[in-house]
Formats: sequence, structure tokens, C-alpha cells
Amino acid sequence: MVPHLVTALNGPLLDLEKKILEATPAIERWFRLEWQEHTPPFYCSVDLRNAGFKLAPVDTNLFPGGFNNLASEMLPLAVQAAMAAIEKYCPDAKNLLLIPESHTRNVFYLQNIARMMQIFRQTGLNVRLGSLSADITEPTPIDLPDGSQLVLEPLERSANGRRLGLKNFDPCTILLNNDLSAGIPAILEDLNEQTLLPPLHAGWALRRKSNHFHAYDEVVKKFAKMVDIDPWMLNPYFAKCKDVNFQERTGEDALVATVDTILAKIRKKYKEYGIKEKPFVIVKADAGTYGMGIMTVHDSSEVRDLNRKQRNKMSVVKDGMEVRDVIVQEGVYTFEQINESVAEPVVYMIDRYVVGGFYRVHEDRGVDENLNAPGMHFVPLAFAQQHAVPDMKAKPGTAAPNRFYMYGVVARLALLAASLELEKTDPNPEVY
Repeated sequence: MVPHLVTALNGPLLDLEKKILEATPAIERWFRLEWQEHTPPFYCSVDLRNAGFKLAPVDTNLFPGGFNNLASEMLPLAVQAAMAAIEKYCPDAKNLLLIPESHTRNVFYLQNIARMMQIFRQTGLNVRLGSLSADITEPTPIDLPDGSQLVLEPLERSANGRRLGLKNFDPCTILLNNDLSAGIPAILEDLNEQTLLPPLHAGWALRRKSNHFHAYDEVVKKFAKMVDIDPWMLNPYFAKCKDVNFQERTGEDALVATVDTILAKIRKKYKEYGIKEKPFVIVKADAGTYGMGIMTVHDSSEVRDLNRKQRNKMSVVKDGMEVRDVIVQEGVYTFEQINESVAEPVVYMIDRYVVGGFYRVHEDRGVDENLNAPGMHFVPLAFAQQHAVPDMKAKPGTAAPNRFYMYGVVARLALLAASLELEKTDPNPEVY
């Protein structure tokens, strides 16, 4: 299913698609060389927005939770990529311990876990689930709508305290699908004999979006120079604002000033390209996920005029984490629609490979709003044979494979940025 763009791809993005397609051999070689220098995150998903005049990532998730939304045709690709990823860390791996989020009542999330287990079993691994939840004290079966079952088991440290596993199950690799918003549990610390993926500092207890977008700035500058484009086409402006308290209204002046600065920069670019849309920014928590702690702002006065309900909403994110630092990010319109509902592409990767994606669709949200909110649904992207094979003869802006190829390129730029971000924020770089 290929959503239509509400606006035809206009000037700037047509030019961008043309340049990226022409530079495909150089781009793929460039990525290959970068991956010799940097290790990609084990897995990753990237939210993109296509404004017709700009295509940019707005969020990069290192604990993706939507593998159940990928088209089943993509599974063989995911299995191959997972094999490549596992071989890097533990070539003779036999047992994999998967640690999911503790909210075990969300059926969609559990279907994602079931799909991940299916992928890793196909790579030749025994996969079992260990829970961080204190409620799980014995093997606990959970029924899924399709009649299958997951079993959550309590985690156990080995007698010498250096390994983590389950009763009668000693894994070589531990895969986290829990983003550690609530902090780093002691049971996951000091595991010197096993590989923990992603590493602890990838979790929201320590990770910051501003670090990621600083790294993305770096990556895009290099890429844009090679392809000869304006980096802004692929990159949203952003700035970090510290010590903001929405309840007590401290840090408000600094936030208002930051919003004004970013809006002025966007206005200048819109003028340069003759873009008639109204500039906006997204203010969001510098740490955290699930689309919480996010608001759309068209004018800095809106920051001062928040009502009590809006202030409460901006103050806390997942697991009750308080918001203190925010980033102000250039808002990127999404001019893609499925059945007249606003849609944005989400691209999934394992290791350095694109393994599929889907459109996040929301009937009640506008083209300038966050779509990661209750009421959203997902439509798998038919990336299967298309994403890696652009149609060089097609007129720019007309062929789905070309659009998907571009999505794959931009998502991999964000993946590379995540890899730089993890290197720079690693508390124990010498371990590698």
C-alpha cells in the first residue's frame, strides 16, 4: 500500500530524490565504510516525516516495540539481519534471554515480543523471556489472541553474581526490549561475562534526544556534502532547554526565547525555498518515549498560555519520569495520507539493514501534530522487494520504490547517528 502525497513532491524534494538516486553507488559505499568504523545499534526504528519539501527523522527508538506491524513478507530479511547481528557479539550463541517491558497487559506489545521471538528462533537460538517485574516470581503464561502463549520467567543472577539468566537457562546474549525509563535495575548491572544489547546507556535512564540530534547533525553534514544538497532538507533544527518546570513555570523565559529562535530560523529557510506553510516547532521531553510530553507550538506565546491540564501533560512522561530538560525541534509537516488520514513512515532496522516498516496513521490528528498517540493504527509498508532496488527510469516523485529507498537512506543516517551517540555517551569506552 503506497500512501499518496497530498502535495505533489515539489521542487526541493524532487531534486533531492534525483540526487540521491543518482548517487546510489556512492551512498551505499559510504555507508559500508562508515560501518567499518562504527558499530550499528542492535536494532532501531526511526520515525520520519515527509513534508514534500523536506524529509527528516523526528525520533529514533533504540528499543523498537512494533515488530508485529511489519509485513510478513519481510520476515526472511529480518531473520538474515538478526543472524548478522548476533554473529558479531556471540558467533556460537545458543541461548538468548529477551527482557521485555514490564507492562504485560498491552496485547499489541506482547504480539511484538512474539514476533521477535519468532525471528530469533529462526536464526537458531533458544529464546526465553525474563521479566524485570517484581510480580513475576514463577513462570507465568500469558495467552495471546492468536491462541499462542508467552511465558514470562523471573530473572536470576548466577551463584558467582557475574551472569544473568533464568532457572536452568544460561544465555550468551541478553536482549533488552525494555527502555529503562524507570531507571537501571541493579540486576542488570555489572554483567561482565555476557553481552547486554542495547547497552545500559541506551536506555532512557541515561539517554538524551539532544545527544542523538547533535550526532545526526554531524552525519548529515558529511552526507549532504557528498550528495551536494542542503543538509536542512534532511535535518530538523533543534535546541535543548534545561531546567524547565512546567508546573512552577521556571525556565519559561528561556524556553520562549528558544522557541522564537528556532521559528525565526525556519522562517528564513521557508522564505529561501518559497514555502508557504506556517512554521511550527515541537517541544518535547529530552528523555522518554511513547509520544508523551510532546506539544506543537506555532507561536512562543502558546508556551506561556498553557492551561493546568497541558502543564500536567508536559511535566511527566512514561513511568512517572519528571520532565526537566526539553528539546525544541523544528516541526516537519507530514503530507502523506492513507484513506484521508494523516500518516508518517516508521522504518525498522536490525544491525545495519532495513528490515521493513509501516505507516503510523491517525484519523484525528493534523499534519503538524504528533501521531504517536492513542487512536493511531498501523499499515505495513510493502518494502519487501522494493526498498533496496530503486527504479532509475521512473520520473522523480512517481515511483514507490524510489520513495521507499529514500526512506531507507534517511533512516540509516539516523541509525548511524545513534551509533555515534552511543560511542560518545559510553561510560566505559575501554570495554570495547
